[in-house]
Amino acid sequence: MLASLAYLPNASLLLTIVASIGFAAFIIGRRSPPAAMAAPTSQFQRGLRANHKAFFVALCAMAPALLILTLHILSVDRMTQVLISSELADNIQNLPKLERQVYLDKLTEYAGMQQATPTDDAFFNAASQRFIALKGQLRLAAIMLATLIATGAFLFASREYKIYNSKRNHIEIVINCLLFLCALIAILTTLGIVVSLFLETLRFFAAANSPSLPAFIFGMDWNAQTEEDFGAVPLFFGTITIAILAMMVAAPIGLFSAIFMSEYASPKLRSMIKPILEILAGIPTVVYGFFAALTVAPIIRDGAEWINLLPFVPDNFLAAQPQSALAAAIVMGIMIIPTVSSLSDDIINAVPQSLREAALAVGTTKSEMIKGVVLPVAFPGIIAALLLGLSRAIGETMIVVMAAGQRAQITLDPTSDMTTITAEIVALLTGDTAFDSVKTLSAFALGAVLFVVTLGFNLIALQVVRTYRQKYE
Repeated sequence: MLASLAYLPNASLLLTIVASIGFAAFIIGRRSPPAAMAAPTSQFQRGLRANHKAFFVALCAMAPALLILTLHILSVDRMTQVLISSELADNIQNLPKLERQVYLDKLTEYAGMQQATPTDDAFFNAASQRFIALKGQLRLAAIMLATLIATGAFLFASREYKIYNSKRNHIEIVINCLLFLCALIAILTTLGIVVSLFLETLRFFAAANSPSLPAFIFGMDWNAQTEEDFGAVPLFFGTITIAILAMMVAAPIGLFSAIFMSEYASPKLRSMIKPILEILAGIPTVVYGFFAALTVAPIIRDGAEWINLLPFVPDNFLAAQPQSALAAAIVMGIMIIPTVSSLSDDIINAVPQSLREAALAVGTTKSEMIKGVVLPVAFPGIIAALLLGLSRAIGETMIVVMAAGQRAQITLDPTSDMTTITAEIVALLTGDTAFDSVKTLSAFALGAVLFVVTLGFNLIALQVVRTYRQKYE
């Protein structure tokens, strides 16, 4: 039993126990009517008050159980290591602190594998079995403690539930607190990501072989693999070039398809075209990468070679590389089309019909009405849709890695290979390089710059949207 408890996934255990406690508390609380229901009321009011009490006692019972089991999930491995460290052999206990912790971590990892093959070290095998037993005991103790406290909270909530109106307000307060907690978790997660990103960026600029901030942002040479050059301008250039080329594909096709579906297509045709178009959004990016590398890139290379053979074209006018920025941008633009089209379609449909009718009533044609009335009114939302598509293009990684190449260079030839910030981050964080090396830390600096640039684009777009929204509202 203890072994099975130790092997049970943490998330499954947490959800199962908390859900069971909440369900049991709701059922019991629903069957025991509150004291305020002694007065004669309608059946609907009795059911409503019983539901309020059931929700109240269920929330009171689930909250402490959720807290205890969450703390257990976060600390069970460390607590088990503390317990088992005193039972290990003297030669292991006398190891330096770092080596002893490495041994305990390996023991924890080995004990977490259900079908682990026994090692040649009999003592290590025995220690892993003991680790599993101790972890099961701690897990059983946490379950019993959570159940006991949840039961006490349920009894206390049931006894205190006497005045219906005040307790109903308490339920609303609890739900409000839960919703606020969810929002707070999202905000703290964002802050944690930003803080960790910028702390590692500061470590990069504080390292011995790292460049200065101006040299990093305005440097023209990038060769981080050898830890020699950290000029990020070629990466910025590749990112912006591929993103702009992708939007040149996605913006007109997505916007024009949205106009067609909203203004020209019949409801039956629209119901057929829109789901087919949105299928593109469900295709994994690695599939787009294969398509770009195996289909689009060879076509672009053959076309570039054919252009180079023209008599009036200089020799080697186009690079005609097997991997090219244009191939990645075209496929990336195809990937972004559903985002631009779907959002623009919803925004155009939200334009009041009265504006369309008023424009047509004064003698404008349908195309003039769309150009002069619908699109200006929907302009803020269309800007937001294009911004979302641009953000996705800037953050795309897999297509660039597979089709655009990984050479950091500045060139106006779209048939040449390039790389982007995201692709370079992947290259820097893979391999056997130490995590605190200058090469690896430069990936965080790139991420910080990308974060700042994206945030700046978003602020500018919000200002544009706010200006035009005030104009048309």
